[in-house]
Amino acid sequence: MHLNGTPEMPDVGRGLMRMVWHDLLFMHWKVDGDELREHLPSSLELDTWHGQAWIGIVPFRMSGVSLRWLPDVPWFSKFPELNVRTYVIGPDGQPGVWFYSLDATNPVAVRGARWLYNLQYMDAEIQFERERVCDCGCWIRYQSQRTHRGEPAADLSVEYRPIGPAYEAGCGTLLDWLTSRYSLFSADRQGRLYRGDIAHDAWKLRDAQAIIQCNSMTDGINVSLPADDPLLHFSARTKVIAGPIRRVH
Repeated sequence: MHLNGTPEMPDVGRGLMRMVWHDLLFMHWKVDGDELREHLPSSLELDTWHGQAWIGIVPFRMSGVSLRWLPDVPWFSKFPELNVRTYVIGPDGQPGVWFYSLDATNPVAVRGARWLYNLQYMDAEIQFERERVCDCGCWIRYQSQRTHRGEPAADLSVEYRPIGPAYEAGCGTLLDWLTSRYSLFSADRQGRLYRGDIAHDAWKLRDAQAIIQCNSMTDGINVSLPADDPLLHFSARTKVIAGPIRRVH
């Protein structure tokens, strides 16, 4: 269990990739840790908050996606994405994120990320729009349907909006533990483990409201979501630099 405050941000230098994340919604549920472990490499330890495991579903959109030495390409650099993640500790002791799936609309980005990072990127059809305006701001409508051949179906339909002022998660809080993660882990087909680090400023978070019409994102990994409402947090914009992955021994 990692409860030692905010992890130190790794030095990724100029990195391998850069991107900007927009209109991001963190949805977090308490779940059964044994169900999560079924789909984790044995070399990773499931990270828990005071013994409780969590899973996150995170819809957002990206822009400015490019390799360090290449300019932005409009048809490649902007697309929505949807992640399903949990929290782990690597054999090197580094706390990080394990992605069960990353759905995206850009087939080139999907295949590039599978090759560069060994991540479970999958093709999907995603609609993202600002639907209606209220006193607190606009509602965002997000609908995703997985289309990747040979992978289990997974759908999400949600409307969400930020509420209240922006703030940073306090060090040592549950919100800090859920969001302040600067490493990801992945595995290749031979089961070899890799770690990639990212750098970004501290999250500027807001509380959020959401109306979830459909959510089958965890059905394919047999993780049951509770009937309780998830924890909801919104971030408007975050610049990210991603370093290359490296083998973890």
